[in-house]
Amino acid sequence: MPRTAAPPVPVPSTARRRTSASVVLRSVLEHGPVARSTIARLTGLSPASVTDYCSRFTELGLIRESETPRRSQGVGRPHVPLDLDASRFVVGGVHVAVPYTTVTLLDLRGRVVAVRELRHNGADGAGAGVGADAVLARAADGLAALLARSPRLRCLGVGFAAGGWVDRDSGTVVEHPLLGWHDVPVRDVLGARTGLPVHVDGHARALVNAERLFGRARGSRSVLHLFVGNVVDAAFATNDEVHHGPRSQAGAIAHLPVPGGTEPCDCGRTGCLQAELSERTLCRRARRAGIVEGVNPMHVIAAAAAGDPVAARLLTERAGAVGRAVRLLLDVLNPETVVVSEVGILHREDCLAALREGVGDDRAASVIPSSFPDSVLAVAGGSVALDVLYRDPLAASPEAI
Repeated sequence: MPRTAAPPVPVPSTARRRTSASVVLRSVLEHGPVARSTIARLTGLSPASVTDYCSRFTELGLIRESETPRRSQGVGRPHVPLDLDASRFVVGGVHVAVPYTTVTLLDLRGRVVAVRELRHNGADGAGAGVGADAVLARAADGLAALLARSPRLRCLGVGFAAGGWVDRDSGTVVEHPLLGWHDVPVRDVLGARTGLPVHVDGHARALVNAERLFGRARGSRSVLHLFVGNVVDAAFATNDEVHHGPRSQAGAIAHLPVPGGTEPCDCGRTGCLQAELSERTLCRRARRAGIVEGVNPMHVIAAAAAGDPVAARLLTERAGAVGRAVRLLLDVLNPETVVVSEVGILHREDCLAALREGVGDDRAASVIPSSFPDSVLAVAGGSVALDVLYRDPLAASPEAI
């Protein structure tokens, strides 16, 4: 018998509606104020479908009609553009770093409405001694306090982000060695404490979604995000999808070997990427040079800004090493855009230049710093929830509406 191609698998109507709703709301996000006819042209959907989705979004309070109608080019009634309604709803965000937790409220455009940093009680400078239950309880209380100060705002849900191994599907921090966390059921714990839907992901993946939705990587066909803090990890998105891998282990680059590296790693080897580039290493080298005390990398930035040449050298050397790591990832993944979140690169032009020199002239133009230089961690947690909203906007939390 002649071989025939298998018949195409039909797309369920619910999945098709979810996808259509997503592209309509994303069009309003990216182009608003925008006419319904323009949305139909941009999305390829029929005018009737666009009108239906926009009516649903208006009922949910996600979009509104612009106050000033636009006269059409031909004869007929003027167009009434649509825009996001950023005045009613927010999402909560929780980002757990080694020294502190950042809790925040973001509006529908990913802008920070309110933010608060909560230092970890009882932790040493390396993050040891941070109890998960206490951290999550304080985070829930912190979110409640932010919402209490803005009673007119309704919260659609909570996003949680952290470094280490974070499993999106189970809502669990599987392992965060620097915090000493293992198998922490974040989604269940925060959900019980806040009474809201909770969505969980790793912070590099959260930030690559933030860049796709609200940052300079919007419209890029493939994006790599490299996060260099106390934790060093990466995330890769292509065709509007972030790669997670089995149990969300993709992007674990902490133990990539650095040629010539000298820093001992907790894994027992020497010269692992995270051991060489982490903020803990930067601050330890700065303390050894007598530049700063403590573990805050912003103190190194301040010393360099005050004219300390050793501080400036430490920062530019680190940025150059980050650039060489980016060059390796570019060779493997070949993304259209690379976004880097690293403290020196976000605050100093010489560090950005050192980064691009490390990358090499042929690809340097594709490498950009984070779009959120003053709010990277504040944006990370909330972006987990906003990504869910923009993927399935008709499922906006009924508890909030």
